[in-house]
Amino acid sequence: MINHAISPILCIGETLAQHQQSQTQDVLIHQLKTVIDHVGIEAFQSAVIAYEPVWAIGTGKSADSDEVELTHQIIREFLTSYNPTIADKMQILYGGSVNASNAAAFLACENIDGLLIGGASLDGETFASIHQLAVNCFSH
Repeated sequence: MINHAISPILCIGETLAQHQQSQTQDVLIHQLKTVIDHVGIEAFQSAVIAYEPVWAIGTGKSADSDEVELTHQIIREFLTSYNPTIADKMQILYGGSVNASNAAAFLACENIDGLLIGGASLDGETFASIHQLAVNCFSH
């Protein structure tokens, strides 16, 4: 994949049961470690990570922006333990019922590098408003 100028997006996330049992960090670290053990940390030089809680996909429920910020920080710190340079350059996105009402809160977080828009992308006006929020956020 990477050899053909394709940037893979690795989506990681926990189920509702895992979230309710405060297992988010353990689940994400396990998922990342499994991929790193298989392809090596160097494969992440051309990849993007998207934290997309399974319980938030298509449900209209999204995680709290403070919780997502902390989760993204944990992901970056874990990657740093393998390779600080790759971790520093890694784009970590949030997906999980992102919409025009909550996108600004996610984009304002230091460790959230962008958004993975699902259902909200099906409405042109909604997607355009989220896009404009991102443009405004990242142009500063």
